[in-house]
Amino acid sequence: MTQLSGNQKRKMKSASRLYAVQALFQMEQSDAGLDRVRNEFLDYRFGAETPDGDEMVEGDIKLFSQILETAVSYQAKIDQMTDRAIVAKWKIDRIDSVLRALFRAAGAEFVETDTPPKVIIVEYMDVCTAFFPEGKEARFVNAVLDHMAREARPEAF
Repeated sequence: MTQLSGNQKRKMKSASRLYAVQALFQMEQSDAGLDRVRNEFLDYRFGAETPDGDEMVEGDIKLFSQILETAVSYQAKIDQMTDRAIVAKWKIDRIDSVLRALFRAAGAEFVETDTPPKVIIVEYMDVCTAFFPEGKEARFVNAVLDHMAREARPEAF
């Protein structure tokens, strides 16, 4: 097996975060279970070729699985953190389902990884931009993620 460069590893982690948001969204929309959705992503999305002939980025399987498992295991805790971070008195169930999946994936990393919170925020801001290229959601997402990070890992700030 060839050794991956630091840049390749970073791209794989970034792809895993995007895939995790998509998988969490899919689980919520279809009521499909964790194992079924995870296996579908690993079998058909990681490194797959799109209908246009583009190759999808290979993901970091360990990080992808960890995000999904933590998001499912700690969903109530993460959703409560998100609710507290949403200053507009909205509840998480009123938030766009893609953003809800994004907050759950990011929350899973805040809760269960040693990745610096500022790195997690930057990574999920990139995911936000991928889903919402107009950028209207970016300030809202940044504020919510910052609040969640400070609650989950205050020692990092």
